[in-house]
Amino acid sequence: MLIVENLVVGYGRLEVVRSVSLEVGSTAVVALIGGNGAGTSTILNAVTGLVRPQAGRILFGGIDVTRWPAYRVARAGLVLVPQGRQVIAPLTVEENLEMGAYVRRDTEIRLDIERMFDRFPRLRERRGVQAGLLSGGEQ
Repeated sequence: MLIVENLVVGYGRLEVVRSVSLEVGSTAVVALIGGNGAGTSTILNAVTGLVRPQAGRILFGGIDVTRWPAYRVARAGLVLVPQGRQVIAPLTVEENLEMGAYVRRDTEIRLDIERMFDRFPRLRERRGVQAGLLSGGEQ
């Protein structure tokens, strides 16, 4: 599903990520963990098109997305969910999930939302609650 080959990313002359490769299958759940300054955010930003790699290749679903702009990568279904409580507080849980699909034009958005509710049953229970009222863990 996602293949990163020999990724090199930097900011100006500062090389932050050196020759990183990884592969993530379509059903895998993966955590990229590293200390402050280790380059984990930079890797994810490059994979989602927010930062342009200096070298390497990023394949998503067999398609080379290395030079695609972030909006195009997101429309293809590869998105970054940032750390933190970045919910739209006055909207309900369900409305927040719908907002996360605003660039999608397919007919499976409702099915995907139901899958999220299956994965996180507590959110199904709270689907009509304003997101800002959820606990930190729920958010």
